[in-house]
Amino acid sequence: MDDLKYGHRDKRGNWTPHKPAQPAPIWQRPFSLIKVLNWVPKYLWPWNAFHLFTALLWVLVLLPSWESLASFSFSNYAYLYILNAIGMFVFLGSFEFAYYIKRKQENRFKYNGKFPADYPSDVFWFKSQNIDNFLRSFFVTIPLWTLVEVFMLWAYANSWAVWLPWTTHWLWLSFVILISPAVHEVYFFLLHRLIHIPMLYKYIHSVHHNSINPSPWSSLSMHPGEGLPYMAEALLHLLIPSNPVCAYFTLHSIGFGAVNGHLGFEKLELSQNTALESHAYFHYLHHKYFDVNFGGDGVVPLDKLFGTWHDGTKEADELMKARFRRKKEQMQIKHKSN
Repeated sequence: MDDLKYGHRDKRGNWTPHKPAQPAPIWQRPFSLIKVLNWVPKYLWPWNAFHLFTALLWVLVLLPSWESLASFSFSNYAYLYILNAIGMFVFLGSFEFAYYIKRKQENRFKYNGKFPADYPSDVFWFKSQNIDNFLRSFFVTIPLWTLVEVFMLWAYANSWAVWLPWTTHWLWLSFVILISPAVHEVYFFLLHRLIHIPMLYKYIHSVHHNSINPSPWSSLSMHPGEGLPYMAEALLHLLIPSNPVCAYFTLHSIGFGAVNGHLGFEKLELSQNTALESHAYFHYLHHKYFDVNFGGDGVVPLDKLFGTWHDGTKEADELMKARFRRKKEQMQIKHKSN
């Protein structure tokens, strides 16, 4: 595919889409019902449909017996960890292998034209972003993911959480699943702003931000202080009448779904004429500029409300620079007053 039909490439080889990032059509003005109706299938397919499929697979096929989940056991934890690790290795590894190792589409549609493996850096373990990100994901965040999962299943198995059956509450549970991505954007925005507080950023979130040019392995490369509260979003289902399938939908949306913001490509070429939309641009800009786009890509555009929205345009650059100047001036005034 010719990526220059959809964007432009600068002298450094970095690619930018022609269309700026936009919130979901429900927030766009003037309101267009046609745009909203065209957007709904994209909201559901393929990413959210995939997370629902894996949630059903885990709950209906792969989980240990609910009797065994009623008590904490190392064997259940080890089994679930291996299950999650294999799932993520296959899922993330397929993207990594095709687009970063084999480089099947070279750097077409790649925001940052460089590949992390070609640029060793002292900020990473073994001077390798790929090795660092892989180890942090599989030996820090996925173990914490599994810890949250074990507690979640224990709560359901012991009736500490209200477990509604699908046969009688299918309408409510369907609504819970449909609204979960929007809830995630609110949760993620609040958590993300919190860990950008200077002290928390320095000791916790900076680990994730070392990957300025993110790749699939960067998805869950986090400090434990970020990884645990990030995965704990799934525990919100214990606070409302819900169902393990709904809880797993959230757990897998934030686990498997973290790849969306870290693929590094606008489109993933599946064939000569077919491509998968990544939805990666909005979060890529956060990795690039640091102080913008703290939330999701627009289902609940809190960045619009709080003035941190960056759509990739020069106008957004100017607004960002003006905000930086104001912050610098305020800090200088505060320093002089002290």
